[in-house]
Amino acid sequence: MLPNTLFMGQQLYHLPVCESTNSEAQQLLIKNKATEGCTVVTSDQTKGRGQRGNTWEAEPGKNITLSVILSPVFLAVRQQFYLNMAVSLAVLDLLREYGATDARVKWPNDLYVKDKKVGGILIENTINSHTLQHSIVGIGLNVNQLNFGISTATSLAALTGSEINLEQITARLLELLEKRYLELRNGKLAKLKYEYLQVLYRYQEEHLFVVNGKRVSGSIIGVDEDGKLGVNIDNELHFFDFKEIAYII
Repeated sequence: MLPNTLFMGQQLYHLPVCESTNSEAQQLLIKNKATEGCTVVTSDQTKGRGQRGNTWEAEPGKNITLSVILSPVFLAVRQQFYLNMAVSLAVLDLLREYGATDARVKWPNDLYVKDKKVGGILIENTINSHTLQHSIVGIGLNVNQLNFGISTATSLAALTGSEINLEQITARLLELLEKRYLELRNGKLAKLKYEYLQVLYRYQEEHLFVVNGKRVSGSIIGVDEDGKLGVNIDNELHFFDFKEIAYII
């Protein structure tokens, strides 16, 4: 089922099984076989990658696992986190349409409903001089899976009590992704950042974190130009890269 889009998902590869859709997308780029919006979808990803070496586990045939190839050459290298914002908002748009109205983005790239993870995003960028050349956007979303090996995971079906047509929801995701990507391309950076902050998990709330092995209390106040998380700790503003701070759920 092709999405109603200009380019997102119009070139579609469906693989019954693969190690990683991001790796398959990378090969298409290397072989010059991909136009912008080219999408690789699989029913069974055996070696899915998460942020910085984390793994992404999903039950075959139950969830969305895909990668989209984009060419955000209009974005300067220092603006690359805006692509993360746009993609995160697109997935949140989808979750809300399907009934997960209290979904949030857990910085930098996880999708949460209450305190449980429902999806994740992995973006791998190729840089050309001062701008982005290509981006491979990997999205994993728990849709119909009901049993998980960890207690902090959930799915749309678990949240809503309804099984969802995977083809339809995948097509809708690509439509919403194109809409947000076009906002990005049209320079709506302030709009995207504002909306991202409004749905940021624990934004402007006092919570416990772990920094340098110590438990600290702090409040997330935003994200800087480089995508680092700004946290107010003891009335001092600190910025953290991924893995430099951990949430205590």
